[in-house]
Amino acid sequence: MRFGIFFELSVPQPLAHGDEVQAYRDALEQSRLADELGFSTAWAVEHHFLQEYSHCSAPEVFLTAVAMSTRRLRVGHGGVVCVPGINHPIRVAERAAALDILSGGRLDMGTARASTITELGGFGVDPDTTKMSWDEFVHILPRLWTEDRVGYEGATFSFPERPVVPKPVQDPHPPLWVTVTSPGTERDAADRGLGCLGVAAAGFKEQERRTAEYRKRIQHCTPAGKSVNEQVATMNYLFCHPDDEVAGRVGGAMFAAFGMLNSNLLWAREVYPTPSYRSLGNLAAGSVAQVRDDDPGRRRPVPEGVAIGDPERIVKAVKVWESVGVDAINFLLNTANLIPQQDVLDSMRLFAAEVMPHFAEGGR
Repeated sequence: MRFGIFFELSVPQPLAHGDEVQAYRDALEQSRLADELGFSTAWAVEHHFLQEYSHCSAPEVFLTAVAMSTRRLRVGHGGVVCVPGINHPIRVAERAAALDILSGGRLDMGTARASTITELGGFGVDPDTTKMSWDEFVHILPRLWTEDRVGYEGATFSFPERPVVPKPVQDPHPPLWVTVTSPGTERDAADRGLGCLGVAAAGFKEQERRTAEYRKRIQHCTPAGKSVNEQVATMNYLFCHPDDEVAGRVGGAMFAAFGMLNSNLLWAREVYPTPSYRSLGNLAAGSVAQVRDDDPGRRRPVPEGVAIGDPERIVKAVKVWESVGVDAINFLLNTANLIPQQDVLDSMRLFAAEVMPHFAEGGR
């Protein structure tokens, strides 16, 4: 089992001067500590216009800073928006290759197609085209990384033959992933030989179903790239504290705040019925984010599988994730600066000292 960290770079409102700067500085400090403690990967989303929820609109710049300040930590796009009206595929290939070079071959390349009408509409993108463009992206990127000259005529973008440089360090190219927010995307990943990068928290049963389907289908895949990336990662939340009650109070507030921000996003399906978006964003079946309660003011218990609690509680939760076949868990560490930075760092240290050894080779 590998453990990573996952950044949305959320910033509280009202936005004060320096808040965004502090959010980026905190994230870089967390990345440096993650590198020291043995976390595997730092993932960063790509979002646009989502004020407060995510101020991470240039992840390639942020991830380069992470790479330059760490030695072993892999850097991951979680993921690049594969829509030509937002990112041209040649520019995506060029930036990714440069990042792979600068990181010394530590790039993981996640792909996505955006879920909110705020983002798609802001760039004038037709939601009906995004699944097509994503499919074209994941097939053309490996060619741009490995072939001397490439030209392309497609349904959603075309370009004349050109030598696209630089080329990435990793052979044959960086591992390819697709972000998974709703049921069904794991099948798309498996059919193309891509890693399954969960970015919406799912409960044990739902994750087990998705993982089993993925493992079965990827055995018969037609790889989009030059290699198969058979890995399943899921997203979670982390606040580890010696006192389970304190952990639940502090981490629970962070978990609830992220859910509130997430629920206020304007998902494409809500305003633009299309077969390309079959569920309302992250509100997928079995999601741990789905909490029902008639009293909105009552403190809710931390849902199953969420890594908020004392080390013993978190070990038990992670062991279940391990049992359902998950290869990696990526943790959101904070939301809108709700948790003081020192407490976030202390949580990471305690998790590394008391939880991670249980999942190392020859663990406790």
